[in-house]
Amino acid sequence: MTQIVAPTHPFDAAVELSPELGAPGVFLGHTSPAYANMVGPFGGITAATLLRAVLRHPERLGDPLSLTVNFAGPIADGEFEISARPTRTNRSTQHWSIELAQDGAVTTTATAVFGIRRETWASTEITAPAAPPADDVAAQSFPDFIAWARNYDLRFVEGAVPEPEAGAQPGSTSTLWVRDNPPRPLDFPALTALCDVFYPRAFLRLGRYLAAGTVSFTVYFHADATLLAAQADDAVLGTARAQRFGKGYFDQSAEIWGRDGALLATTHQLVYFKD
Repeated sequence: MTQIVAPTHPFDAAVELSPELGAPGVFLGHTSPAYANMVGPFGGITAATLLRAVLRHPERLGDPLSLTVNFAGPIADGEFEISARPTRTNRSTQHWSIELAQDGAVTTTATAVFGIRRETWASTEITAPAAPPADDVAAQSFPDFIAWARNYDLRFVEGAVPEPEAGAQPGSTSTLWVRDNPPRPLDFPALTALCDVFYPRAFLRLGRYLAAGTVSFTVYFHADATLLAAQADDAVLGTARAQRFGKGYFDQSAEIWGRDGALLATTHQLVYFKD
């Protein structure tokens, strides 16, 4: 008799899925209190769980190239169902449609592109922001009521969470070293979640908290499995900024940099806010 060993790292426990018997491509999961946000679960853990559903699908081709998640409605604490199906498979790319539902109602939709990478000419035009080594930067934390942040070692180089009544700031850029807490080797689901560790840019610009939530979240994966394995459990350097605030929404662009200045992922969000 095979003994099933439960995941020991909180991240692996949070993204754990079990296949629903008799329903290919349908998986069952459960929200994790350790990754709770101000309202519902941390968006990064939801995105990581959706990606994991495709990674576990027997028809999956290659590794993730991109993932777009649209948060259509609130996710309640408790069980959920994820359905993932390939919509088209080509010679080197595969397109996926993914849904997360609770009690028959869809709360989250996503699309993903997977593919097989081949050796080609390569160039990275942008450069990593200047930052001292991670060990030279003091660890900081989010407010206690943001549970998911306790699962990360956060070391802000600039743009830390503003103190109460800090006042408006001239820019929206945050740069920080970050890794899972406790440390965990980097993989595609963990990289997905790391792309969402940046608190809403409006908090920084206005110097105060306000109601805000991600509407749409996209990750472009520039790293392959070999590059992620080389990263191991080292901290990555993340930087995020907004381009435009107004009429209840703002965008956010970010980069995740790894060992030796390797660009691991770029990510973009559309965020709702209420002033």
